[in-house]
Amino acid sequence: MAHDEPTRAARLLDAQAKAERLFAEMEERGLVAPGEGERAVSDRVRDLANELFGTTRHWHKRIVRSGPNTLKPYRENPPDRVIGADDIVFADFGPIFEEYEADFGRTFVLGDDPVKRRLRDDLAQVFAAGKRFFEADPDITGRQLYAEVERLAAEAGWELGGWHAGHLVGEFPHEKIDGADTESYIAPANDMPLRRTDKAGRTCHWILEIHLVDRQREFGGFYEELLTL
Repeated sequence: MAHDEPTRAARLLDAQAKAERLFAEMEERGLVAPGEGERAVSDRVRDLANELFGTTRHWHKRIVRSGPNTLKPYRENPPDRVIGADDIVFADFGPIFEEYEADFGRTFVLGDDPVKRRLRDDLAQVFAAGKRFFEADPDITGRQLYAEVERLAAEAGWELGGWHAGHLVGEFPHEKIDGADTESYIAPANDMPLRRTDKAGRTCHWILEIHLVDRQREFGGFYEELLTL
């Protein structure tokens, strides 16, 4: 494992680039398709990661969710669902590449529903605005960034689907800061600055994740990638 910061940063970026290629291949090969079960799609993406990169390990559970299942936060485990012809689907994968973690999420819309398409497009815009907010304040805390993401979501007409908006990422397995869960998340209870070092003196790197939901229409979407690089 490399501990100098330029190498760590480069490895994390390389892991994300591989995850981005995995998702592009997943879309190009039509793995997310009507009539397919969520678990079957997840297994095919797992096999595709192995085919493309020899990746056999994922640091968190593999998630493919569709329809009302897209309302559920990460920690829930809704029953397997068959993807419909006019569905919205998101995938959240954490493959490990050469001992470095990627964490990547995107949303796919099947059909022409304009509200679902707007949600998909708003995800990237809220992410970009949240990243700009982070970059503008060198002392920003997890609480402050969460509050801004929540504001951006409401401004676009959506709600946040979970209790946090991102987390630490790094070498596998990434370590909780001093064992304190809240300090490892972009969350309302985290008043620690996000730009800091861990107890080993390494720069903390963060994932920003945007989970937007429309509870009335019973669907949501998801978008995540590196915040700090």
